[in-house]
This record gives sequence, structure tokens and C-alpha cells, in this order.
Amino acid sequence: MAYPGYPPQGGYPPQDNNFGYPPSGGFGYPPQGGFDPNAMPQAMPYGGPPQGYGTPPPQGYGAPPQGYGAPPQGYGAPPQGYGGYGAPPQGYGAPPQQGYGAPPQQGYGAPPQQGYGAPPPQQGYGQPPQQGYGQPPQQGYGQPPQQGYGQHPPQQGYGQQPPQQGYQQQGPPQPAGQSYAPAPAAAPAPAPVAAAAPAPAAAAVAAAPAVPAAPVYTGTIAARTPGFDPEKDAEVLRKAMKGLGTDEAAIIGVLGARAAHERKRIMISFKQMYGKDLIKDLKSELSGNFENAILALLRTRAEFDAWSLRNAMKGAGTNENCLIEIMCTRTNQEIEEIKREYKAMHNRDLEKDLVSETSGHFKRLLVSMATAARDESTTVDMDKARADAAALYAAGEGKWGTDESKFNQILAARSPAHLRAVFDEYPRTSGYAIERSIEREFSGDIKNGLLAVVKSIRNRPAYFAEQLYKSMKGAGTDETTLIRVVISRSEVDLVQIKEEFLRTYNKTLAKMISDDISGDFKRCMIKIVGN
Repeated sequence: MAYPGYPPQGGYPPQDNNFGYPPSGGFGYPPQGGFDPNAMPQAMPYGGPPQGYGTPPPQGYGAPPQGYGAPPQGYGAPPQGYGGYGAPPQGYGAPPQQGYGAPPQQGYGAPPQQGYGAPPPQQGYGQPPQQGYGQPPQQGYGQPPQQGYGQHPPQQGYGQQPPQQGYQQQGPPQPAGQSYAPAPAAAPAPAPVAAAAPAPAAAAVAAAPAVPAAPVYTGTIAARTPGFDPEKDAEVLRKAMKGLGTDEAAIIGVLGARAAHERKRIMISFKQMYGKDLIKDLKSELSGNFENAILALLRTRAEFDAWSLRNAMKGAGTNENCLIEIMCTRTNQEIEEIKREYKAMHNRDLEKDLVSETSGHFKRLLVSMATAARDESTTVDMDKARADAAALYAAGEGKWGTDESKFNQILAARSPAHLRAVFDEYPRTSGYAIERSIEREFSGDIKNGLLAVVKSIRNRPAYFAEQLYKSMKGAGTDETTLIRVVISRSEVDLVQIKEEFLRTYNKTLAKMISDDISGDFKRCMIKIVGN
């Protein structure tokens, strides 16, 4: 499309004004002795950058070819009063900071690859892409976009320091009257466009449900005691048991405030200093539940769990609740450590003992847990979570009878993060929580085992708070469970268990313990739990 009057009749530049190039009365354009621009080869490249705004271009900078002199649509004619070629205003005549006509690698004004007389390219180097991660805003080239590709709007305009995100980065403008040699600095401009390519992946990640970070748990007994001195503690214990009577408060004060690894060092120092076994001395001085609690403190968690499991299966009868609490709530690493300690302490295989002492689907659940092969990844595939929720419904509420093996397969093998997503999806399939389905479809030990898996994965501190409450509610006290839970969780998550206990039962754990037990046993438990 030709614009009327532009360029003026008679060729370019105009003959009757003072703002064209060259000035009136000056030498012709192109300079005398130059070659005919019509004879210029179509693909002849420009020999180098212009010598400066105030000097005529070198030979070969011919007049614009036919069809190229008209400005692109929407760009407009130069404003009236436009100054000489030596000092163009910012944005016109000088290479634009961004937009149509930004210089390619060859330099400002160099012909495009198609040829000097070819029509202009469909899109300038600095122009925003026509399509990408969202259409570019509809405004002038010199204005900043309303917002980047899903990012916060840039703080600077296009001609200032480059923004962190945007269509293209530009260097600072060149001062008037200065050679435009630095023009190729704009050449790396396409790089930011390519850098934005990972955006679709980020969008895909954002579309996936966020997986909550693993909770941080805290024990009531610190991992390390400031100024810990095992020899000094061994001396205190020796004095507490020497002579007539026993200073139970001193024993509680030392063993109830040390971490398991520190108590082991105290045992070694005691034997080294006095040639006596600390456990044997304590057994001879203490009795009852207080003795059981103190001896439990002298074992590591894995040793205590292994001892508890053997104690639950030996002799007549089996304490299934103890088997469930330990086997259905421990991590893979913890179960592996328990199996090693069980073998070392009792010279027996834990899995074989579980098989011989239990039966049916409950036995299968415990054997599955004893393999210590649960997936422990933290990523969640929501399609698989929905599929597992549907499979659990189809195996229970959705059919006549119950497919117990499907519940075992999913609940004993899937990762905790995945199972939490399954539990959240299950009500959308069945209309109610999975705990209710288990209570309706199962009974006895297998029901209690599956519920322990679900509850401990949903909220482990809440599960143990429930076990503590059950051990003390009503007539009588299950001291074995009370000791096992308090001591085994004292360096893991007893702080969070106390919080869940108060939230659920509107009473502090210390208060319920004080109301339910007495004597040195109570003082020992309160020392570990704290107020």
C-alpha cells in the first residue's frame, strides 16, 4: 500500500526542505561515483554498520528499493519537524528498542535474507511472537505488556534494563550522535523467547494437586542433653541404689531425661566404673510397672519393639493389639531394624513367629507388613489414586461379600502419600469415609489391623493418642500399652501426640495419666510426657 505524498514526488529525500538527507546544497545521494542502486545484486549484503548518524553512509548504502520505501502499515510517516539525520529522536531512525524492524545480525539497515528489494518479513526481530503461552497484549510496540507469560508484570519498560520475563530483552538506547556500532547487542534477543519454553511443563505441574510436605514431628526427650556426662550420670545411679533403700527420684531424673543413645553410654560407663551391670542392679531394686518402664528406657526403640513383639507372642495366647500397633505403623527401615534385633535377641525369625501365632487374612496382613517393602515415594498420580479408590469400593461396598486380598494389596503396598490421596478420593466414590467401609466389611483382628493402617497414615499422632486414651479409659489401665506408646514415641512425635490428645479428648495427657496411675510409675510417666 502506498501512502500519498510519502515519499514526496521526485524521489527520496525531498528537495524543498531542510530536514532530509543529505542537506540542501550538499552532494547527491548516493554520492557521486557510487554505483547505480538498480544494478545492485539482490542478495548483496551490507558491508558493515553505518559510520555514524552525522556522516553519509558508505558506498553501497543505496536508495531504498521499489516497494520498500513505504513504511509498514500502522507505523506512520515521520513526524513533522523531524530533525536532521545526525540526531534522530529516540525510537525513530535509531534502531528501535523493540518492535518491527529491529536490526538483524548484519547491523541496522542491512537487507533481510530474502534480498534487498524483497518485501519486509512478516514479523520483526523484536516483535512479540504471534502465538505462544497466551496471546501478547494488544498495545504499541514501545509499551510494556500488561503481563508476561503468567508472571508478574515487569517493573521496567522495554527500553530500560531487561525485565526478568517478557517477550525480548534489549540493551540500553544509544545516545544521539554516536556511532551505532553496538547495534548487534540486540542479536541475542530471541534467547528469552526460547527460555520461556519450559512454561508448559510448569503449567502441567501446577495443574497436578500439591502433595503436602512431610510433617515434622518432635519428641519430648531431646536428642542430645547439653553438658551430657555419662560418668557423672552413672555415679548418680550408683548412689541411688547403694545401701538401704532406693532413691527412685534420682533414677527417674537421670533415665527419664536422656535420649536412648545417651542411656546406652551410661550403661557402658556404669559397668566400666563399678564392674556391675546396670540392668541387673535396677531389677534388684525396682518392681512392678515402674520397673518395666525403667527397663524399657534402657532399650533402643528397635530393641524395645522386638522385645514387645516377642512378649506378645510367647506363652499362651497372643496380644494382637501389640502386633497391630507395631507392625502396622512402622516404616520400612524401622521394620528391618526390628527384624534384626528380634533375631539377635531371641534367635528367632519374626515372620515365622507371626505366621505361627496368627491366621487368616490377619496373618497375611502382618506378613505383608513384615516384608518392609511398602512404596515410600512422595509423588502422587491422581489417576492411579482414583483407580485405587474405585478398586477398594468394588472390593467391598460395591459387591456382595468382600475381596480382602484387594484391601491387603493396596493398603499394605502403596506409599503413604498415595494412600492419603486414595482416602480423600474414596468418599467421592462411595459417599463416606473408608474407615466406615472397613468397619462394615470386616471384623475382628483384620478389621483392627486395616483401621490401624488407615488411621496411622492419615494422622499418626492422632492414632497413638487414641491408643493412649483407650489404655486408660474406663475401669482399670492397660499399663503395657501405656508404657509402650509413651516410651517408643518419646523421641519421635510425643509432642504432637499430646496436642492431638488435648484436641480430641479435651484433657491433657499428663492430667489423664495423673488421674489413672500413681506412685513412682506415675512420676516416671509424667517425667517423660511433660506437663
